[in-house]
Amino acid sequence: MDDLQLEDRLIRIEQLLLANKEVLTLEEACQYTGISRSYMYKLTSTEKIPYCKPRGKLIYFEKEKLNSWLLNKSNS
Repeated sequence: MDDLQLEDRLIRIEQLLLANKEVLTLEEACQYTGISRSYMYKLTSTEKIPYCKPRGKLIYFEKEKLNSWLLNKSNS
């Protein structure tokens, strides 16, 4: 198996793991939604996207709320 095939398989495994998570980190939420990191920060700072900051440092997103937000934004 060459490096390209191995990398492709790892990407698919990561996507499967991401699909099973209910709470996402900022990086995971960016990957999941296709939103850039800088724009995601802008959305959180203006409170235009649902997020949680439990200890005042790291940002987390509930996948269910992200899905609702994405679906509502597409209808706007």
